[in-house]
Amino acid sequence: MPEQYIPLVDLVAQYRSLRPEIDDVLAGVLQHGHFVGGPQVQQFAEAFAAFCDVPYGVPCGNGTDALEIALASLGIGPGDEVIIPAFTFVATLEAVCNAGATPVLCDIDPHRYTLDPVQAIGLVTERTKAFIPVHLYGQMADMDLLVSFASDNHMFVIEDAAQAHGARYKSAPAGSIGDINTFSFYPGKNLGAYGDAGALTTRSEWLALKARKMANHGRISKYNHESVGRCSRMDTMQAAILLLKLRHLEDWTKRRRMLADRYRTALSGSDQIILPREYPDSITVYHLFVIRVNKDIREDLQQHLTQAGIQTGIHYPLALSRLPVTTDQLGIRVHCPEAELASQEVLSLPLYPELTADQQDYICETIIQYFKTLH
Repeated sequence: MPEQYIPLVDLVAQYRSLRPEIDDVLAGVLQHGHFVGGPQVQQFAEAFAAFCDVPYGVPCGNGTDALEIALASLGIGPGDEVIIPAFTFVATLEAVCNAGATPVLCDIDPHRYTLDPVQAIGLVTERTKAFIPVHLYGQMADMDLLVSFASDNHMFVIEDAAQAHGARYKSAPAGSIGDINTFSFYPGKNLGAYGDAGALTTRSEWLALKARKMANHGRISKYNHESVGRCSRMDTMQAAILLLKLRHLEDWTKRRRMLADRYRTALSGSDQIILPREYPDSITVYHLFVIRVNKDIREDLQQHLTQAGIQTGIHYPLALSRLPVTTDQLGIRVHCPEAELASQEVLSLPLYPELTADQQDYICETIIQYFKTLH
């Protein structure tokens, strides 16, 4: 048996650190009884919009709904193409398909792990309506070229910022650059609910109104429905939890960045580990700390860590270009070499604000010991 167990994410430890505050806000919701559309929902919408430095925030049911609502708000549908990275969670692909549009897979920058803007522009056709750069692992995509090209060619940019709460690109917060942008508050995110929740952010009052209406049955007032919408409301308990956690997010981000620096220092001596890059014009919030190792040893290293009681993850084991839904159901055949190689080499290490120095030292020592056995 391993001497200790270190999970990839420890949501219980976070709850313990906030327990009196969490219990208090939940009791408040239970006492006022406004479980749907309670005051905390609008309070969170305003607070999160301010956090993202935009005037409008629209809460919704989850991050996938947020993407679908964003696409629909922009009028994207059948006959349109949307360019997305080949290395991301499947929800980005699903949202485009559910809008009736065609996803066009683009390879990634091998260092940022995000949409390669030059290759993306090279995939543009007369049917292209939007780009969805996904900010992966807490690192924002390279945005300038995409935004300027889209603006010059009457296209849209939708930031998928599900893993980038508080990240910055050239001083601009995630969720403030695209035409309309999406977030997930899935429990394991840097800002996580205690269930599903999501949001959209935008500088456009018109898009905010469309998204808000669409997320709530297309209504403009009670029983007055102007268009076909959907039921994608953030419930009051999730809003209350997120509003509380938002006050802690800056400190949590500082802690994540400090832990990332400790990993980088401890593991920098190995020429068999590729560490995440920092960019001087950006702030990475380390939703995940992802290393790369040779594909021939990744499984063995992961098993070694598992046997030592250290949980790791692979984000993601298959590029979108190699998923059965892409190749078999959608009939998309495309080779994205950087995304496909990354899927064979990446390994996510435990990283969360409550991770202790002793735990992290143990993780690093276990990794270093593994590589010593290879010589």
